[in-house]
Amino acid sequence: MSDEISNLYEMKDFVTSLARGLSVIKAFDSDNSQLTLTQVATRTALNRATARRFLFTLNALGYVHTDGKLFRLSPKVLELGYSYLASQPIVDIVLPFIERVSKETAESCSVSVLDGSDVVYIARFLTHHIMSVTLNVGTRLPAYVTSMGRVLLANKAAAEIDEILADSQLKQLTEHTIVNPDQIKSELQKTRSMGYCIVNQELELGLRSISVPICNQRGQVVAAINVGTQSARVEETELIERILPSLQRAAMDIQHVLHT
Repeated sequence: MSDEISNLYEMKDFVTSLARGLSVIKAFDSDNSQLTLTQVATRTALNRATARRFLFTLNALGYVHTDGKLFRLSPKVLELGYSYLASQPIVDIVLPFIERVSKETAESCSVSVLDGSDVVYIARFLTHHIMSVTLNVGTRLPAYVTSMGRVLLANKAAAEIDEILADSQLKQLTEHTIVNPDQIKSELQKTRSMGYCIVNQELELGLRSISVPICNQRGQVVAAINVGTQSARVEETELIERILPSLQRAAMDIQHVLHT
């Protein structure tokens, strides 16, 4: 357990049982869709008795299914994520605009927000499957290595950028990935001055993407909109000449709806 999390557990108003229950839910992922009690205890750093109580409670509430040995999340868990989506007006607002961009460009279009050191997809209109990883609403990707992440980071204060990069696991995902914090900050400066960001094969070989920010009525960047393409099929000049104007129009139209 990290020092930061340990400090949270010591706070007076911190509900430890809720945090532990959420950690049990988060123990399941695409690589671990079914887990034994022992595996859940190991992945959450809980003892078996405590993990068992949380699994029993989640099962009773319908969030977890079990055959008596293996546990897995139930579809009811989606209600937790839907509560966020239903409470965010921007989600409904962006849908027709990302569909328009996708039809104008014949490419997949997405919108994401920043959560800690990750971007989280909140809307997506798919035309091509361009990545080995399937991207859906709720997918999280490292902000430092994505075009939407850099658009969102570029508009943060310097101290906040330093904090987010310090919390990021700066991994060399491809031969093109920038992992040096100073180089990343240089890219963020360019993004800020240009008003858009292109990331070329840093997240995954063969993937090239371009993003622009979406602002609220106070001029604060609240989300990013992007188009992802295959680098072998779409050159960087085409991203700027053909796809960027479509993204910029969509961002302005979304901002107009947010303002009104």
